Amino acid sequence: MTGGRLQIVTRKAAAPTHTPEFSRVFEKYNGLVFRTAYRITGNAADAEDVLQTIFLRLLKRGASVPALAQEESYLRRAAVNASLDLVRSRRAAPTVPLAEVQSPGVSSPGDLRDCLRRALSSLNPRAAEIFALRYFEEFTNPQIARALNMSQVLVAVTLHRARRQLQKEVRSCLGDIL
Repeated sequence: MTGGRLQIVTRKAAAPTHTPEFSRVFEKYNGLVFRTAYRITGNAADAEDVLQTIFLRLLKRGASVPALAQEESYLRRAAVNASLDLVRSRRAAPTVPLAEVQSPGVSSPGDLRDCLRRALSSLNPRAAEIFALRYFEEFTNPQIARALNMSQVLVAVTLHRARRQLQKEVRSCLGDIL
């Protein structure tokens, strides 16, 4: 307080700074993050959004970027989770007049992909992450177990349950033509 008045000092938040370490991580892994996001979202614009989100978060962390012990594993998992979050956020069914709804069926491969994405977004986050790492990123069960610090048995059981749930969801989405 000065002269009986309260003096308020505001500070602007410092903009995240671009370090050589951040540049190295970005150059090395931006393709991996984009490809991972694209496999899950099926859309280049969404994959770019995921890429930007992940690297902006890293940039805001600043000094902790070099502290990433397993950069590739961390960034791949971040891409999987951010992509699944994006797919989940768009999961709400579009409003289509009932007269325009056709009987279920696969009219194009895109229908199946869209249905699978919606089904994947219905899984619990851990199961969806494990499924994406196994089938989109082609990790082995032991690699997933190490990356997520869990047993191989738990990975296998989670994958089995996820496949069964996805099978049910896809069947209900597309009908019993599968």
